[in-house]
Amino acid sequence: MSVKTIFITGASSGFGEACAHVFASEGCRLVLAARREGKLMKLSKELVGDAGVHIVQLDVRDRTAVEAVVASLPADFRNIDVLVNNAGLALGLKPSHQVDIDDWEVMVDTNVKGLMYCTRTILPGMVERNCGHIVNISSTAASWPYPGSNVYGGTKAFVSQFSRNLRADLLGTMVRVTCVQPGMAETEFSKVRFHGDSDKADQVYTGTEPLTAVDIAETVSWVVNRPAHVNINSLELMSVDQAWGPLAVHRGD
Repeated sequence: MSVKTIFITGASSGFGEACAHVFASEGCRLVLAARREGKLMKLSKELVGDAGVHIVQLDVRDRTAVEAVVASLPADFRNIDVLVNNAGLALGLKPSHQVDIDDWEVMVDTNVKGLMYCTRTILPGMVERNCGHIVNISSTAASWPYPGSNVYGGTKAFVSQFSRNLRADLLGTMVRVTCVQPGMAETEFSKVRFHGDSDKADQVYTGTEPLTAVDIAETVSWVVNRPAHVNINSLELMSVDQAWGPLAVHRGD
């Protein structure tokens, strides 16, 4: 079998970093993209595998940069078999009428536009070769609202629906599309959401056993390694310590 080339965004930490470790252990060739080049360099030295790693400093919100990075990939890394659209974030938990609108803009630019730019830039090559796999990391927040999720949940709902529409567009090709929707998982996610407040972030997971980054990476590996005729459309997973909330009803005095 030929060596798969995997392009992972947001690869410097969390789900992306874990995906890098899992795919490297499977003998895959990796393109690791993230804003923090130092973390990427450190990660590339830690990976166990000999197929090769190419790191790129990239902010997916920059459309021109995304196009330039993909166009300048070394020959051995140019034919991307799997794109893991992992770069994304949540910022804040304030209600919509109190939120910092700059946080909304960053989430839309990263979670929606960044994913669009990477997909549109890499997908034509997959269609031309008639093989490939787009794996989009969404969230249970795409389907199940909670207070403070407002725009974050909206961006992840876009990711989920965009994934379905990609499959509709790609019918008749062998290019697969999967949307993975994790629930509560302990990574840098909550620390980023609370703008670096570690105490607030730790409280999110107190008394629970949340999903881990490795849980998600192994899930991504599983969907990618199904037979070529099998497309996992969407896959939602939660810790057993998480479920959906009861019906919310406000009763006035």
